[in-house]
Amino acid sequence: MDTIRSVRVIGLMSGTSLDGVDIALIETDGIDIYAFGRAYTVPYDDELREAIRSVLGTKPDTEENRQRIKAVEETLTRFHAEVVKDFLAAEDEPVGLIGFHGHTIHHEPENHYTHQIGNGQLLADLTGIKVVSRFRNADVLAGGQGAPLVPVFHAALCAEMEKPVAVLNIGGVANITWIGANGEMLAFDTGPGNAPVNDWVLRHGGMHMDYNGRLAISGKINERILANLMKHKYFAQYPPKSIDRNLFNEKLEHLEGLSLEDGAATATAFAAEAVSYSVSFYLPEAPKSLIVCGGGANNPTMVRFIRQRLPGIEVKTARDVGWNSDAIEAQAFAFLAARRLAGLPITFPTTTGAPEPLMGGEIFVSRGV
Repeated sequence: MDTIRSVRVIGLMSGTSLDGVDIALIETDGIDIYAFGRAYTVPYDDELREAIRSVLGTKPDTEENRQRIKAVEETLTRFHAEVVKDFLAAEDEPVGLIGFHGHTIHHEPENHYTHQIGNGQLLADLTGIKVVSRFRNADVLAGGQGAPLVPVFHAALCAEMEKPVAVLNIGGVANITWIGANGEMLAFDTGPGNAPVNDWVLRHGGMHMDYNGRLAISGKINERILANLMKHKYFAQYPPKSIDRNLFNEKLEHLEGLSLEDGAATATAFAAEAVSYSVSFYLPEAPKSLIVCGGGANNPTMVRFIRQRLPGIEVKTARDVGWNSDAIEAQAFAFLAARRLAGLPITFPTTTGAPEPLMGGEIFVSRGV
């Protein structure tokens, strides 16, 4: 095996919240993180956002669907390429690798199926940089959940912290990583994250998100509806486990009839309640601290609801511990790309339910076209 070397890697993440592309640079060998570079988010314009939304849940099972997905995939990939080129224009040193997650349009691990749109070969050709993508496929084909993928990166970030510690990432879906005193990990999707809130306020208020949780904090949680939402069979499943963004859509129809504010409050409380339930029932030991990252960390109402439900645990945000909350998932895919290059596993039996530690990701080299 080749000597593991440090590399400057760009990570790209298009999350289930449909807000845009997160781009981040780190220097890593896939084991340790030596430096954090710039990071920011480039929002999607409305046309691209709606194009992505139009293929969510769609399988390429007909020629018409294949062509629709292919067209959106190419547009999405070219957008990512422009984001990378603009980013590189301000960099003095070369970048040797890109970790490209793409955008999940369908996730059905129980049927050994997951689909992230994003053409790794096209991105490599357009940028001239080696690309790692299709991170989830090997795990799902082997019987794993294909998610969450970030735990091994969370473990690297928490290397010097008092254990046990947990990291909660709230994107469209929320996932948690628990790290024990001896470095053991458990990870799974706790349930909904920002997706139900975003979908609710878009449908009833014409907004893409509940900015700073202002609607939720001014609304009233409907406890009866919340109790009904928590009866979903997903919460009775033992981890590792993962979900598709749209898993709870049918249950969320119970919100109809509420005011905009009360619906936002109840949807936000749903995410917080799912976190509390997961921490109470499925973690081997209560963490000394829970660090909230992802888009949900920027929603003070979401964080407040979580704190209220976990009074015995110190709940911090990524910002509180010096992390860039918005960049963590993009940084994670940079880290995972470096691990793929080094031949190191990215998923484990206790994080995705994989039968053994597995490498993940396919490598694409620019053809110079």
